Amino acid sequence: MRISKKIEQSSKEGKIWWSFEYFPPRTAQGLQNLLDRIKRMAALGPEFIDITWNAGGRTSDLTAHMVKTCQGSVGIETCMHLTCTNMPKEKVDIALREAKKAGCCNVLALRGDPPQGKDEWEAVEGGFVHGIDLVKHIHNEYGDYFDIAVAGFPQFQLLPPAERDLEMKYLKEKIDAGVNFIFTQMFYDVDVFIDWVRAVRAAGITIPIVPGIAPVQTWNGFLKATSLANTKIPQYFLDALEPYKNDDEKVREIGTKLVAEMCRKILAADLDIHGFHFYTMNLEKGTKMLLEELNLMPRVETIKPLPWRQSLTPNRRQENIRPIFWANRTESYLSRTENWDEFPNGRFGDSRSPAYGELDGYGIWLKQTKEEALKLWGEPKAFAEVASLFSRFCLGELKALPWSNQAASSETSAIALQLAKMNELGFLTINSQPAVNGAKSDDPQFGWGPSNGYVYQKAYLEFFVSPQLLELLLAHVERDSNMTYYVINKQGDLRTNTHSDGPNAVTWGIFPGKEVIQPTVVEALSFMAWKDEAYELGVKWANVYEAETPSRKLMMGIFESSYLVNVVHNDFKDPQAIFGPFFKAGAEYTAQHTNGSAALQALPN
Repeated sequence: MRISKKIEQSSKEGKIWWSFEYFPPRTAQGLQNLLDRIKRMAALGPEFIDITWNAGGRTSDLTAHMVKTCQGSVGIETCMHLTCTNMPKEKVDIALREAKKAGCCNVLALRGDPPQGKDEWEAVEGGFVHGIDLVKHIHNEYGDYFDIAVAGFPQFQLLPPAERDLEMKYLKEKIDAGVNFIFTQMFYDVDVFIDWVRAVRAAGITIPIVPGIAPVQTWNGFLKATSLANTKIPQYFLDALEPYKNDDEKVREIGTKLVAEMCRKILAADLDIHGFHFYTMNLEKGTKMLLEELNLMPRVETIKPLPWRQSLTPNRRQENIRPIFWANRTESYLSRTENWDEFPNGRFGDSRSPAYGELDGYGIWLKQTKEEALKLWGEPKAFAEVASLFSRFCLGELKALPWSNQAASSETSAIALQLAKMNELGFLTINSQPAVNGAKSDDPQFGWGPSNGYVYQKAYLEFFVSPQLLELLLAHVERDSNMTYYVINKQGDLRTNTHSDGPNAVTWGIFPGKEVIQPTVVEALSFMAWKDEAYELGVKWANVYEAETPSRKLMMGIFESSYLVNVVHNDFKDPQAIFGPFFKAGAEYTAQHTNGSAALQALPN
């Protein structure tokens, strides 16, 4: 969605909104860490993010890559910076073409700073001289597809009158060339900002103005940033911060209160400004502290329009149904289904079509290095130690497993104790969801979608289990007509008790003025496609350990012989019903072994 439309919509709803800026890091590891941070910070509820551009070099290529990733796999509306520096027309056109292909429809058009090592700005051959030239080019090539932003400089208000008026004239000319909104440079003198906004309005400029807010991170960082941008610092800022310049935590604490008060003055100044753009400097804590100080809590609808984040690429924007199996493997699912043509009508396609891709095409790997994996999971030598790892993950005591690179979701806490017990009994869970019967759509634990709706879930469990324990379990499951299951082994032999060929919706929502939305399903053919990935992740874990070691043999034994199973309890009004058969089967299995421990299944026969 175009940012100007988001601003307009927020204004109509009377809500305060916010957005974040990031810059491309210089290393591959830094890039991965930043993408992980962007995903985490998406939970803070930004309406959009923007990615800076740097003088046409390697980091400008990273900008394009980050825009594609944030639009696609992160699923957050992204604005791309684009500068004239070191950018001939051909490179500008490539950047715009790739941005549109990724679904990005917002661009911040800038002249840019002088190239590194030069004091004066100069155009490259075949390039653009001024920001207004770039604005006009974007419109000439793409019409109204892109929302175009330009930079605004509140400190121009401090220039001598003639120079100040000339800068305002230049800004007005850019706006008249077809600009949709203004991002301001960071500032700390709120009175200067307010005066500048009023001067902009007096000049006949009516488009939205987005104030750029820079959280105070450290004393040295504060001085460096303000020096580079030649930003005026009010004396009361310096008086409050300088006595604690050697205490980063104290500087951040005081700076947060100072900047928050500045934001409050903007909201109270009758400027028709209801949002802030935070310059994060790729850091999380300062921005989060500032949002908390302002008591700006994200709306559930912003961070979870569906139970999973939608991809915002053109062919997937209308996608509203996914199989549950990839709930914790979004990038893999997007890659393996990127050539689907069923998404425009928002329906779940036939997995016998050219879907899911080849497993080798995407590649399966552990996110952790060998050293990280050993530190995280140790070297288990008995099944009970493996089961304990799964149990600890469900209890929030372990931050990752191969099937989930992130800690267990907040809704898992509703069934964490039951999951932990299941794992101790020998059912190694890799995916789950609790039953939910009509939670409000803004519920912080289970909610998703528009306001004033209700959401529902069927209880779902997915796990690896030994053949012996599986047979005991199925004897109990078959007695409950509300339970359906799929069982598959590594070779692909499928077994089920369901009589339907279609998908089983396990999540749905009811919202004012909308049809029932059913965004998550369980379906046989997609389960068969997921099977290869699920087993391969187990093998990758086993391969962390040296050949012929007890840990390698143990892990390979488990994943070579275990079955992969998913179970749905279709009575969503009974949240505990799904667990009964597991506890009964586990007790029977334990009783059959002389030492009273299900952990005797350490290695299958």
